[in-house]
Order: sequence, then structure tokens, then C-alpha cells
Amino acid sequence: MARERQQTDYVGPIRRLLIGLLVFVLFAIFLVWRIDSPRVERFRAMVIDRVVPSFDWAMAPVTGLVNLMQDFESYQRLAEQNADLRRELQQMKAWREAALQLEQENAKLRDLNQVRLDPQLTWVTGVVLADSGSPFRQSVLLNVGSRDGILDGWPVMDGIGLVGRVSGVGRDTSRVMLLTDTSSRIPVTIQPSGQRALLGGDNTINPPLLFLENDDVVRPGDRVVSSGDGGVFPADILVGQVALGTDRRLRVRLAADYERLEFLRVMRSQPAERITETGALIAPLAPPGVDEPEAGPAPEADAADDLARTEGADG
Repeated sequence: MARERQQTDYVGPIRRLLIGLLVFVLFAIFLVWRIDSPRVERFRAMVIDRVVPSFDWAMAPVTGLVNLMQDFESYQRLAEQNADLRRELQQMKAWREAALQLEQENAKLRDLNQVRLDPQLTWVTGVVLADSGSPFRQSVLLNVGSRDGILDGWPVMDGIGLVGRVSGVGRDTSRVMLLTDTSSRIPVTIQPSGQRALLGGDNTINPPLLFLENDDVVRPGDRVVSSGDGGVFPADILVGQVALGTDRRLRVRLAADYERLEFLRVMRSQPAERITETGALIAPLAPPGVDEPEAGPAPEADAADDLARTEGADG
């Protein structure tokens, strides 16, 4: 036990000595670094030149950690820039779609302005709001109605050809029955043969020709226009071209773009004058309120009276 006590007595003083020496060295370094003297400054520079380069291995983990933090911050900035670029790209795609739609609408409006029609005809352009969505009825809804002067039965066109006719009018909207509807029947003329026929809808994109006078003079590719018979539509409105269907029937490939009906033109069709009385074609009827002149004696009666007066004078 005496040996153990002696050994423990040596450890305490040595520990206190080392701690005191370490405090003294640290205090001396503090004083040297705090003394403002040219000699001390040279001494400090010499110590730094000797000691610091040899501590590169000790600074390697710190340098690596700093580089790792910088790389992480750089990666975070790249991720944010990538997210911003993705958002901008998505916005550019939306703007691109909007630009394409505006370009298509502009092209269709230019087509509407370039259509050559009867100069006496006027029109009202409307936007398609919705379609019927039924396989048994082919119609669309326009945003023009009675407040725009639309009347039931007026023909409707797109930028190229005939689409249908107005089949119902509201105050702000109107229903257009398409040529493909099963209830649609319009008289047409096939050029250049001049054959008359009816275009009857059958819920297909290529309706058939009905009641042709002579099928032999009609060829695929012939031009089909409205005939104007019956006063339903004005004459010479483009409908489409003759085509031979898979069922060997003569059909019409419609000129109107039924896949994209966005803007439609409602034609103000003036009703044709109807002849209801005999002789009205030669001389128009007098307007109401105007007295018609009394009919004078016939020329034969005047000649007979003159002859009788002459014979009486001779007698």
C-alpha cells in the first residue's frame, strides 16, 4: 500500500506541472501575438511559414467539408434554377398553344373575309358554343340570336362551304342543323353537268345524293353547289365535291371543316318573291291604297260606234 501511495503522489505533481507549462506556453503565444513590434512580427511570420504548410494534412478534412458545403449550395442553386426553367418552359408551352389557336382563328377569319358570295347577301358571324353531342342529331349552338336579327331557316357557312341552316332561334343563341343531320334535305346542283338532286343527311360526314336525274353524267370530283330551288337557300353556295362511297353510292365530300367548327357565318337570306295570282308576273299588283285606273272601252267597241255614227250621218 505504501508503494501505491508513493506512485500516486508522483502523478499529481506531474499533471499540475504539465498544466502549468501548457498555460504558460499559451500565455506566451498570446503575448507574442499581441505585441506590436517589427521584430515580433518577423518572428510571427517565420513561425507561420514553418508551421502552417506542415498542417495541410490537418486542414484537409476542414477543406473537404467546406468544399462539400459549397457543392451542396451550388447543387441547391442548380435545382432551383432547373425548377424555374421547368416553370418557364410550361408557361411557354401554354403560350405556344395559345399562339397556335390564335393563328388558326386568324386563318379562319381571313378565310371568312375572302369568301366570294353574292354582293346582295350580308351575314352575321357567330362563335360555336357547343354541339348536340348526340349520334342521332347533328347540330351546333351559336352565340347569335334574335337580338342580332337571326331568323329561322337562314343558311350557315364556315370560311369555305355550306354547313347547315338555322333551325331554332333564341334571344342570345341559335341552333344550327348541320347538313349531316338525318332531317336535313337541301336542293343542290352538280356542275358542270347541271344535274339537280337532293342532299340528304345520314349522320355521316359524307351525305348521299338523292333523286339524281341521270347518274351517268355525274363524276367523282364534280362541284356541288346549292340550287336555290324552293327558296330554301340562295343559289351557287359551295357545298362540296362528288365522291363515290364504299357502298357504291354517290356522296358529297363537304367543303366545310366539320372537325373544327368554331366560327360560322349566318347568311341573311332574302325570301324570293312568290307569284300567287294570274298575271302578276307580267304586271305587278298595285300597292294597297292606290286606286287602279278604270278600264276604258275596248278598241273593237270604239270602231263599231264610229261606224254607226258615220252611217247615220249619210242617211
